[in-house]
Amino acid sequence: MRRMVLWLLATMNLSSIHAQEMKTDSLWADSLMQTLPEVMVVGERPVVKASAGKLEYDLPRLIEGKPVDNIYDALKELPGVAEMNGGLTLGARGVTVVLDGKVTNMSTEQLYALLKSMPADRIERVDVMYNAPARYQVRGAMIDVRLKHRIGDPGALQGEAYAQYNQRHEASFQERASLLYNGGKFSLDFLYSHTHGKGFNTTDKEARHWQEAENKTYLIENHEEVRSRDHTHSFRLGTDYQLGKDHSLSFVYNGSYHTRHVSQHTTGTQTAKNLSNRTSWLHNGRLDYRTPIGLSAGAEFTWYRTPGDQRLISEMEDSRLDFYTEDMQRINAWKFYLSQEHTLKNGWGLNYGGVYTTSVDHSRQLYFNEERRMKNEELVGELPPDMRSRRREQTLNVYAGFNKTFGQKLMLDASLTGEWYRTPVWNEWDMYPVFNLTYLPAQGHILQLGFNSDKAYPAYWEVQDAVSYLGGGYSEIQGNPLLKPSKDYQLSLSYILKSKYVFTAWFNHNKDYTVQTLYQSPRELLEIYRSVNFDFLQQAGLQASVPFKVGTWLDSRLTLIGTWTRQKDSDFYDLPFDRHTWAGIAVLNATFKLPVKPDLRLTLNGFCQTGAIQGIYDLPASGNLDLSLRYAFARGNCILTTWCKDIFETAGVDPQIRYGRQWVTNDYSCFRSVGVSFAWKFGGYQEKKREGVDTSRFK
Repeated sequence: MRRMVLWLLATMNLSSIHAQEMKTDSLWADSLMQTLPEVMVVGERPVVKASAGKLEYDLPRLIEGKPVDNIYDALKELPGVAEMNGGLTLGARGVTVVLDGKVTNMSTEQLYALLKSMPADRIERVDVMYNAPARYQVRGAMIDVRLKHRIGDPGALQGEAYAQYNQRHEASFQERASLLYNGGKFSLDFLYSHTHGKGFNTTDKEARHWQEAENKTYLIENHEEVRSRDHTHSFRLGTDYQLGKDHSLSFVYNGSYHTRHVSQHTTGTQTAKNLSNRTSWLHNGRLDYRTPIGLSAGAEFTWYRTPGDQRLISEMEDSRLDFYTEDMQRINAWKFYLSQEHTLKNGWGLNYGGVYTTSVDHSRQLYFNEERRMKNEELVGELPPDMRSRRREQTLNVYAGFNKTFGQKLMLDASLTGEWYRTPVWNEWDMYPVFNLTYLPAQGHILQLGFNSDKAYPAYWEVQDAVSYLGGGYSEIQGNPLLKPSKDYQLSLSYILKSKYVFTAWFNHNKDYTVQTLYQSPRELLEIYRSVNFDFLQQAGLQASVPFKVGTWLDSRLTLIGTWTRQKDSDFYDLPFDRHTWAGIAVLNATFKLPVKPDLRLTLNGFCQTGAIQGIYDLPASGNLDLSLRYAFARGNCILTTWCKDIFETAGVDPQIRYGRQWVTNDYSCFRSVGVSFAWKFGGYQEKKREGVDTSRFK
């Protein structure tokens, strides 16, 4: 192998060959040389390589030939990444996703919607950081998706048209168009996505609700059916202009418009009819300027408005609710940052900067009792008071860090952040240290030791003094104006063997851990959903990600995660708790290339998780098995994909509570889904062979 590489060097007269430059018209070379900092590694083309504080994954290679059509699904192909409770996790803990190193003001739900609307072919590479340095303006685990821009290429227009049909009890659809233009120093990308369809789900609730005054337990058995209708329009426009070497100006706009209509009917112990409507608008713009001297500056603005209404009529025992409510949330948020990086002598680097964020939350919730208004009678059922709020938050973040390369095998990246956080309730300073130590003991071996400190802020609506009704009114969501930000400290150790086998161990302590919990009131027949602060959450875990291949027909990866979790809250209503449990997660991704003349690939994805806890909740085991078939034709420019997801309808989690006098079981419906999608790429949208080294991946 070494002789072949030396022969390639002599023939091509190159000092190093990058993985992406080894592609030919017929095949990928099996061997290459990959340059790490001051180290030349010879061997199998790596899936991952290390630099100070991060792991760089060749995600386009990981998803090659797999039925992955958007960035969100592509990220689930990364080792250690799994979708849990509707969000992405890295090593069974939360992770922040950013695009092109730019942290956004958008909420997690809004960002996920954007990722699901963006084609996977836009990915250049992905950087994974278990402990993000302060200069990235993110604390904790982070996934940085680097998009293709190709500034410097001759003028070219590339694009993709995409359509999807999915049947999950009810039908849903997506149409998407994406364009990418490269013209010398200027690059522009445009995306439009339209998703629409209907939804259906059910909930069977069984509760044994004890009342203190009567010393009596009521049996409540409800069946809820929910039908919904959604429309979402998403837009993205991004521009980059290269003023000179390492001198650029970029602007990105993301916008969306969403409507949702819900009809819910409850029968059983309670009878209820609940109709609700919601509309939301999002406008997010960001301007970034980068100079050759390492100075970067930028500003971001986010405007979000979501009015809604609800009409509820319900009866249970001797109580009755009959009201109409209107609510609205409007967020105006600004973010400004200034950062500086210096490359010094002898392998030293220095970085420092500041970030200022301010937001104003205008929210209201108004109740109107229909029975009193129309019949001029006394109130039937006591309604919560109206809420009108104008709440401002300010955050000032100042950081300084350094990085150092010691010889050929050792790299250190460390930083310290000071942050001021002010709201109508809180006014405090905190310090957050972060360090990452990377060691390359031998060819293909990578060790990373990291420590991270983080702070998570509650959602805007969680801290409003507002009350909303769920289902038929037996369940109530209450805001918590005194909710604290949570502080998380984590120590992790990762070992990468042969640049593809990933093993990770970690321990984290989360003070004032925040989560929404359920509590049955002993004074009335009412379930309370409220976000509260626990004393702490502690978790220790081990993760192993092992890829394996069989010839050219099987490409697969098995990820195993084991965790120990402890949660404690000494002032949880009248039920203090200190609980701990062990849990295991297994994820299998396997792609079979069928031995037929058309390019047919069958993918099997499996996920299973043992039982877990969340406060006084017990979460039973769950899992799913998905199958999909991908057919590529017209020289790979057309891709037809079909699938069946959650074949055995086992992905749903039915939480239950058996703690003290609290007794609840929620049985949520779970349906398999079948669908088909078609993608057409034009203008050479897929990767092309290039003669020179592509520098768009480097700073």
